[in-house]
Amino acid sequence: MAPPRILLCGDVLGRVNQLFKRVQSVSKSAGPFDALLCVGQFFPDSPDGVDEFMGYMEGRVEFPIPTYFVGDYGVGAGKVLAKTAREGGNQGFKMDGLSVCEGLFWLKGSGKFDLHGLSVVYLSGRKSSASQQFGVYSQDDVDALHAIAEEPGIVDIFLTNEWPSGVTNRAATNELSPEVSGDLDSDSTVAELAAEIKPRYHIAGSKGIFYSREPYSSDGVVHVTRFIGLAAVGNKDKQKFIHAISPTPASMMTGVEISAKPTNTTLSPYSEDRRTNSKESVKRPVDNTFETQYWRYEVKKQRQGDGEQYKLCFKFLSSDCPQGEKCHFRHDPDAREQYKRGVCFDFLNKGRCDRGLDCQFEHKLLDESSKRRRPEGGSINRSKECWFCLSSPDVEADLIVSIGEHFYCALAKGPLVDDHMLVIPIEHLHSTLSAPPECERELQNFRSSLRMYSKNRGKETVFFELISKRGTHANLQAVPVPLTKASSLRNIFTFAAKKLDFDFEVVHAKDNSDGKRLSTLQSESKFGFFYVELPDHTILSHSIEEQENFPVQFGREVLAGLLKMPEKADWRNCKLSKEEELKLVETFKSQFELEQR
Repeated sequence: MAPPRILLCGDVLGRVNQLFKRVQSVSKSAGPFDALLCVGQFFPDSPDGVDEFMGYMEGRVEFPIPTYFVGDYGVGAGKVLAKTAREGGNQGFKMDGLSVCEGLFWLKGSGKFDLHGLSVVYLSGRKSSASQQFGVYSQDDVDALHAIAEEPGIVDIFLTNEWPSGVTNRAATNELSPEVSGDLDSDSTVAELAAEIKPRYHIAGSKGIFYSREPYSSDGVVHVTRFIGLAAVGNKDKQKFIHAISPTPASMMTGVEISAKPTNTTLSPYSEDRRTNSKESVKRPVDNTFETQYWRYEVKKQRQGDGEQYKLCFKFLSSDCPQGEKCHFRHDPDAREQYKRGVCFDFLNKGRCDRGLDCQFEHKLLDESSKRRRPEGGSINRSKECWFCLSSPDVEADLIVSIGEHFYCALAKGPLVDDHMLVIPIEHLHSTLSAPPECERELQNFRSSLRMYSKNRGKETVFFELISKRGTHANLQAVPVPLTKASSLRNIFTFAAKKLDFDFEVVHAKDNSDGKRLSTLQSESKFGFFYVELPDHTILSHSIEEQENFPVQFGREVLAGLLKMPEKADWRNCKLSKEEELKLVETFKSQFELEQR
């Protein structure tokens, strides 16, 4: 199979007509090409270019080639991207691009995806201390890329908007102009990431000039990295703004091929900088206050010692931080006292709370006389209107496919896939992990039966459960995934966790003692607990903190992204008619019962 043909482009600046005129010309001589990857500012730099640009955004003019961009800033970016983010098909963990219009994809935040066999990693936005919704990257985006750097395999292409600081170190100085060698419009964070990820190609824009550095080698890997900086479309100096490559994916290359080094290969430009700045990078401050969906928000503007800014340490506020002086977050006794008096963590940490009326804590500083007890999250409200209690008049009995002595199995409401099932306690329990010992055998039988049902159809079953100490009825979700996707389950859940700024606790549940260990972890969590059991019986679990903004549909969102059906991340988008539900239930029930005989 021929390697993919990829076009690379610098800052588009909204000049889409001029860009595609050049794409057409290059395609005639060296095409066709499979994709166009754009770095640097994609949107117009002045209102004069908006009309031409919006012709493409609104579908009046088509993109002639699948186009991906990371430069989510410029005139009109806010309007276009806000609408894009709200589209149903763009919900969930979608790392291969949010569809802006036909043929155009926004690589939002940071991530890794497969493009015609090539492993592509990206960081959108720029470094900035300003608070803005689009066009800047967050610390969560950077941390996710640190996690990707630790994964096995070689990254073929790394896309950033800004150049990495120091990229010209050890380069041939006789070929460097002052514009190239200077660190203006360069980013030290990008340099750190490039040094860790070690891609085969690193593509960047934003500097307004073209520069192709000699290949360089990095410690610990056999391949070389090629850095290419691209100029802006239509630049007055007529510097190169489009470049074609046709690399064979690293995963398909032999050891001899991947380790080949051109004669002009240099040492890494970052190796000395990494040793010098390693201590500094550990306590790197967050560079912007871009709001994300995650709970660890930016700290209020307060300087300490060396002038760096830190977030509040939640563990210090809520109890004790085991890290002590080594903790990278701020230990503020005054904030701790306010937190104990009932003040909202987000209000203390960033000066505002986005939950509005849904937040049950105070949004003002309290004196000693105003002290009130923080609401407890462990009380159970066994509502007569519970959807899942089998004795409740509101239970949807038509969805039930099998009933045991302690549990029943039912079709999920708004299923992600046709065979998406729930295993639910008959009594009102807040967790399947808290079920009495006499119930465990029946629960395991249900799980084993669902696994076998999937295996007989060329699939594997993944189980997950979100446990709330606020008393919601337990429901263990079982979702079958194709065998071809099963091997990616751990990676995508781990990556999604990194995006939410936490790491999973890993348990290999081969026997009952491991299950008890998981139950212990769950019981130690005061506010919530999430776990997912993979087909190989590995369990990834996470104890949810009190003020953590953990997505209620996290498990479903991750699987929707894996199955490339992000529009189904929210069950409310998948509601079926009563006739459709009954048909799915009867089909599953007849086959499931037949296999149990």
